[in-house]
Amino acid sequence: MATTVVVGAGPTGLLLAGDLAEAGLDITVLEKRPAGLSNLSRAFGVHARTMEVFDMRGLADELLSQASYKMDRIAAFGNAELDLSVLPTGFPYLLVCSQTNIERVLLDRLAKLGVEIRYGTEVTALAQDADGVSVTAAGPDGEAVRLRADHAVGCDGVHSTVRDLVGLPYPGGPVLKSIMLADVELAEPPSAPTVNTNRDGFAFIAPFGDGFWRITAWNRHDQADDDAPLRLEQIAAAARQAFGTDYGMRSPRWISRFHSDERQVPRYRVGRVLLAGDAAHCHTPAGGQGMNTGIQDAANLSWRLAAFARGADPGMLDGYHAERHPVGEEVLRSSGRMARMATLHSRPAVALRNALAPLVLGSAGITRRVAMQVSGLGIDYGSRAGEAAIVGARVPDHRFPDGARLFERLRGGRFAVLGGPELPAWGEHVAFLPATGRRSEPVLVRPDGHAAWSGAPDGLERALRTWCGTA
Repeated sequence: MATTVVVGAGPTGLLLAGDLAEAGLDITVLEKRPAGLSNLSRAFGVHARTMEVFDMRGLADELLSQASYKMDRIAAFGNAELDLSVLPTGFPYLLVCSQTNIERVLLDRLAKLGVEIRYGTEVTALAQDADGVSVTAAGPDGEAVRLRADHAVGCDGVHSTVRDLVGLPYPGGPVLKSIMLADVELAEPPSAPTVNTNRDGFAFIAPFGDGFWRITAWNRHDQADDDAPLRLEQIAAAARQAFGTDYGMRSPRWISRFHSDERQVPRYRVGRVLLAGDAAHCHTPAGGQGMNTGIQDAANLSWRLAAFARGADPGMLDGYHAERHPVGEEVLRSSGRMARMATLHSRPAVALRNALAPLVLGSAGITRRVAMQVSGLGIDYGSRAGEAAIVGARVPDHRFPDGARLFERLRGGRFAVLGGPELPAWGEHVAFLPATGRRSEPVLVRPDGHAAWSGAPDGLERALRTWCGTA
């Protein structure tokens, strides 16, 4: 049985571990934090593509049952708004939901799969050879933990130990200092999520659906180190500066200050060790894309590890870096642009930004393009020379005549063939479904909902061996 050590039990590591366990791999999850859910969370929003990722695992309804708020418009600069309701998906919104609730759903899935997390266990050494990876860690009582696995995946965040142990640099630097966060109750809440920027700072406020609101604020005149004391009054002052009111802010359940970096490793894979989430890339919180990008990293990597274990093309793992590294680069660029636009200081620049934003987002074409990018729905990994144009593209969900949906048939890490001949030998790992749309050639859909292959029906068996492994 193939084995994988997943280091880090945040959303990225939890989703990856659940996928691999469903695929039948032997999984060990190491987490240096003590056991128990924490309500300390920078992440607060689940974008449409990540909702689709949850749907492909049968978890979307469970996530929607948690305290949350569907935000189908995101206020931008001036009076501009980004309309998410135009998105071509069953989830045309940003789901404001605490990271605690997201992790609860993923932890419940792991428990049902019988996967245990070894909390209070910190990786101290890592070595690899042609046959596998050796991981050494210190357990809760200081005892040495030694593990041997086929692969190890570092999902252990910005300060990743795994990244350091394989010698990967993390180039980049800080963008914003002293961003303030708090989850608070409001005596006089706004009628909808609100954001505003001016020459002195910005603030964003949105409901979690459980009586608490997340506020993110930055005050040009209150710049301090991450570990400097932070009082609710300082965040309230930043809110008043941006909104003209603090909405009667009170009873914080969490309050924190942090700085925002832009960094990315040059490689997501070093032999049998791979990186995902913040261990591989970090960026500003603008657009709420950080956690979402990490979860989508995991969704891209998990099926590759499972297919590799079944004897698929050995180059399958190289495709992870090839596809996800450019996505990380683009998120760095786009979130960085938004952060820099939000912190303009000169009066002419602020005036020009506020005047142009409504005009730009007033264009239906531009609005759709921006919404597709921010939501993750616009990610297209692209096809190579000689491949069908659909290869690498996101395949939308589809309801078939029997009432089933494509995303339902992808659950359990399965592939799907749309419109091709049925090959029963692959039935355990592949769903054979009717064609969708007008395409005459069969399409092989990967477990992450992107097209892997399309071509003549007599090429399907070879495609299945390449992508799925042995029958």
